[in-house]
Amino acid sequence: MNNSKYFFSVDLGATSGRTIIGRIEDDKFELEEITRFPNNLIIQGGHYYWDIYALYFEIIKGLKEVAHRHLDIVSIGIDTWGVDFVMIGDDNAILRNPRAYRDPITFQAMDDYLHNIISQKEVYDVTGIQFLNFNSLFQLYAMRKENNSALKHAKKILFVPDALSWMLTGQEVCEYTIASTSQLLNPRTKQLDDRLLASVGLDHSKFGRMVMPGTQIGVLTDEVQQLTGLGAVPVIAVAGHDTGSAVAAVPAKNEQFAYLSSGTWSLMGIETKDPIISSLSYERNFTNEGGIEGTTRFLKNICGMWLYERCRLEWPDEVRQLSHPELQGQAMQVEPFRSLINPDDQCFAAPQSMIGAIQQYCRDTHQPVPETPAEICRCIFDSLALRYKQVFQWLQEFSSSSPNTQHPSPINVLHIIGGGSLNKYLNQFTANSLGVNVLAGPQEGTAIGNIMLQAQAAGLVKDIWEMRRIIANSIDIVTYHPQNKAEWDVAYEKYLKVTNQ
Repeated sequence: MNNSKYFFSVDLGATSGRTIIGRIEDDKFELEEITRFPNNLIIQGGHYYWDIYALYFEIIKGLKEVAHRHLDIVSIGIDTWGVDFVMIGDDNAILRNPRAYRDPITFQAMDDYLHNIISQKEVYDVTGIQFLNFNSLFQLYAMRKENNSALKHAKKILFVPDALSWMLTGQEVCEYTIASTSQLLNPRTKQLDDRLLASVGLDHSKFGRMVMPGTQIGVLTDEVQQLTGLGAVPVIAVAGHDTGSAVAAVPAKNEQFAYLSSGTWSLMGIETKDPIISSLSYERNFTNEGGIEGTTRFLKNICGMWLYERCRLEWPDEVRQLSHPELQGQAMQVEPFRSLINPDDQCFAAPQSMIGAIQQYCRDTHQPVPETPAEICRCIFDSLALRYKQVFQWLQEFSSSSPNTQHPSPINVLHIIGGGSLNKYLNQFTANSLGVNVLAGPQEGTAIGNIMLQAQAAGLVKDIWEMRRIIANSIDIVTYHPQNKAEWDVAYEKYLKVTNQ
C-alpha cells in the first residue's frame, strides 16, 4: 500500500482479534492486516472473564505500528462480539475485568427471570430478541442476585466495543447495534427499555448516550496520543456488533436479498426498515438486531459448521490430517440424503460426543446410521443446506407479508459472507436446496464493513448502496447456480418428515 489515507479497524472475536487498515481508491478498497492476537478467556474463582486491558494493549500496539510506518490514519473503528459489558466506577476506573458470556452464572438465570420477573412473551414483544441464557439482561439479573460488587458500584455500564472506545477517547456512548444484542433495547423506539432496565435495578443514566453507526465518538486522548505517536485521530462508532459490520459488507445490488453469515454459527436474515415482532416470529425464534442506517437485521441463528468442527475433533489422527477439501471431497462420493438431522435440535448444542449425538438422532428417527467420517460429513452438509432452505422460505414469507420490510418483491438471491463463503461444496448444496443463485464473498466481511462505515463518516461514500457497489467492485464473488432441483425437492420433503416440521 502506498502512503495515502487509511482507516484503522479493530475486529475482536471471542477467541482472537485483529487490527486492519483499509483504504478506498479508484472506486475500490484494499485491506492489510497489521496485527493478530489471541483473546484469552480467564477462569478465576469459578467465573469467566475477558482481559479488557490486554485487548486495549493490543489496540495500542496496532496503533503504534501504523504510527511507526507513518501512515495517515483518518479514523478508528471497533467491532466485537455481542452482549458483554464493562463497568466503570465513580473514579472513572474499570471496576474489574468484564464477565464473559460463557460464565456459568447465567445457566439458570434466564429461566429464573422469565418465571419470576417478566414473562418470555412480554420480553419478546418489547425486544424482538431471541432467548439466549447469556443475553445481557440475564447476565445483569444474575449479577444482581449474587450482590455483585462491581455492578453495585458502577457509574456506567459500557458494552465491550464502547468500553474500548472510552479507553481511547474518554467518551461514554452506547452504540445502537451492540446495544441491540442485550435484550434490553426496544427496536421500535431504538432506546433501552425502562421496564426491562428497572427489572434489573438500572436506569438510563447507567449507560452512555445512544449513538448510531457512523457517529464520531471523540478523538484519541492526550495519553493515547503520547502512547502511540499519533495525533487527535477520531474514533467512529461503526456497527459495534461484528455481525452488524459484516452485514454492512454484503455486496448486494438491490434490496431483494437474504444473507448468510457463515462460520461456526450461521446467521441467516434480511434487512428490514422496522422490526418484525409477531406471534409467528416469536414461535420461530427470529431475532431483531440493530443494523446500519436505522435498519433492523431480522435473522435466525442456525447451528452451522459447529457440527462438523466438533466431529473433526473426535475423528482419528489420520482423518484430522486430511485437508478440509480432501475430507469433504470424500463426503461427496457418499450416497446423498441417506441420513438427515435437524442441525438446531437441542441434542447438538453441547453433547459429550457430536458423532454419538448424530448417530443417536439417526437411530431415533429410524434412518441409516452414518459411521464413516465421509458419511457423517455428508449428513451434516445435506442437513445444513436443507435447514437453510427452511429458514430461507420463512424469510421469504416474512418479507412478502410484512409492511415493514424493504422488499416489494420476494427475495431471490442469497449472499454468503464470512469464512463459510469459501466452502464450495456447502455453497453449491445451498444453491441446489434453495433454488436460487448463491453469491459467495467477501470472506473478510466484518473488517470491510467496519472500514466502509468509517469511510461513510469521512464523506468518502454516500450510503450503504455505494459501499456495497465498491465492495462488489473490489472482490471476486463466486456464483453458485442451483442444480438438481427435483432431487433436492424430494430430499426437503424427507427432511421435514424426519425432523417433524
